[in-house]
Amino acid sequence: MGEIGIHVEQPQLVPALVGGFVLILGHCSLITKERLFLSETLLAMVYGIVIGPSVLKWINPVEWSSNDLQLTQEFSRYCLAIEVMIAGVTLPKRYLQTEWISLLMLLLPVMTVMWIISGSIVKVTFDMPFLQALAIGACVAPTDPVLANAILKGMFAETHVPLRLRNILTAESGANDGLGYPFLFFALYLMRIGGGSAIGTWLYATWAYQIILSIAIGAVTGYIARKTLRYAEAAGWVDKESFLLSSIMLALTLVGVCTIIGTDDILCCFVAGNSFTWDDWFRVETEDTGLQEVLNGFLSMSFFMYFGASIPWSAYTSANMLAPWRIVVTVIAIMVIRRLPIIMALYKIIPAIKNWQDALFAGWFGPIGVSAIFYAVETIKQIEEHSDSNAGRVAEIVYPIVCSIVFGSVLVHGVTIPLVLMGKRVKTGFSISAVSLRTQATNTPLTEKLGWFGKRRQNTDKDDR
Repeated sequence: MGEIGIHVEQPQLVPALVGGFVLILGHCSLITKERLFLSETLLAMVYGIVIGPSVLKWINPVEWSSNDLQLTQEFSRYCLAIEVMIAGVTLPKRYLQTEWISLLMLLLPVMTVMWIISGSIVKVTFDMPFLQALAIGACVAPTDPVLANAILKGMFAETHVPLRLRNILTAESGANDGLGYPFLFFALYLMRIGGGSAIGTWLYATWAYQIILSIAIGAVTGYIARKTLRYAEAAGWVDKESFLLSSIMLALTLVGVCTIIGTDDILCCFVAGNSFTWDDWFRVETEDTGLQEVLNGFLSMSFFMYFGASIPWSAYTSANMLAPWRIVVTVIAIMVIRRLPIIMALYKIIPAIKNWQDALFAGWFGPIGVSAIFYAVETIKQIEEHSDSNAGRVAEIVYPIVCSIVFGSVLVHGVTIPLVLMGKRVKTGFSISAVSLRTQATNTPLTEKLGWFGKRRQNTDKDDR
């Protein structure tokens, strides 16, 4: 300041570009979300690619920090923590107790198969040892709460997807993000230690310390936070703004505490969210405020703009085993067979998934996003800290591979609903044309030929007039 002129540097460009995008998209949000059914995360990712170093070169996240991967992991960590807290808070009363069978099936057999299939695809495509491939497969095994929330909210989901299915997919995406650690460290410990010692270390260091301890911390802190907030609200000590932000502040607190003691902060936040709203009081009090939807929208768009600008396009060359054809084959195979076949095979023993249509939706919409980026960076950090000689080139190739899979997931899941609706409209148009031709030949009223659809369309037209 103090000098007249234009100063174009990244610290000034970033808020202008991010804020401008969110502002403009907000002005046409009903068109993009309710009419075109376009995913905000897809638009944000494309925008990030355009303004990033590969196209316009306006911003380059690699230059923001001396350790850009650490910045990426911390960004993804806080984004995930807040998202899984929101997921836990938005679930109905005592949800984990009432739907424990469905959730257990999705978290154990289904997620295990997703991990093994993802690892197998990576092994075959990149011709690498199975343990190394399993470490990469662990990064993309969890479904993502940020992308899942974009799919499970809005007019399309509320109109076409049953509430019970939306709830179980929300719970799954919140819980399995924290459960990515056992799958990742199973492969890492076997590469690092090997044999029975690796299994023993995995059981006490991962399952006992990271998983069970984080669940206990989350349950206790969520309970205490709920009781103290209810007492403060009844006593008239807390204002509306602080009341609404209490769950978010709880998430940030738990991230700090769990990171300090080295336990699973993501799973802890999800469990705390469920415990915090166990009696449904906080959820009912806040469900009409719109705060959680606003936070979710801003977080998801901000992160995927960052991600779009951070995709390492230069890494995809044959010289480092990341030839484009390998990437394309991996992305397509994981999108198609990572989740859908196992859900279709097991849906009859998952109570929350009632029929094959539910299974088809649940199997296809298992997005890969922020959590995959988080675990990819964690994999690199673990290998470099312990100098794992048996890890081969995992540290070098895991991040580009995972980024390509996340890119594919955002793209594919972001355009699925618009394409399905477009196909339905085309089919309906052909059906109406055929009925019209037959009507002219038989002189039968068109509404009788169209049945319920015709009557509904006619009534809608009257309402429009």
